[in-house]
Amino acid sequence: MPRCLLTVTASLALSTAFTAALPLVLLAPQAASAQHARVLPPNTLRGKVSFGQPPEAALNGDAIRLAPGVRIRGANNMLVMSSALVGQTYKVNYALEMNGLLKEVWILTDAEADTTWPETIQQAATWTYNPLTQSWTKP
Repeated sequence: MPRCLLTVTASLALSTAFTAALPLVLLAPQAASAQHARVLPPNTLRGKVSFGQPPEAALNGDAIRLAPGVRIRGANNMLVMSSALVGQTYKVNYALEMNGLLKEVWILTDAEADTTWPETIQQAATWTYNPLTQSWTKP
């Protein structure tokens, strides 16, 4: 019958088109993520965090606790569970909540770690932040 032949032909054409487009669809998220640099908030400070058994950690050698809803972003900007980082030390940008607990942590790539960033609140108050280049300059 002619209509069965049309249905089979259309199905075959659709499956061929889908198979040809599949690699593009699978590679699109990787290409998109490779194009954009991560934006680190200017209200963060630079430091070194050593992760212990959650919620324990050490920030620049001083004991600190992780906030209950802490967000830790890995070098690939994906969320990382604190229990997966036990016993490891990273150079990070971080933000504290008003009670002094770590609420946000960004584990830095080597390129990000090489940039100039304030390590204390006093430095952040006296340095100048350029939002276009996302960089800090010392006075």
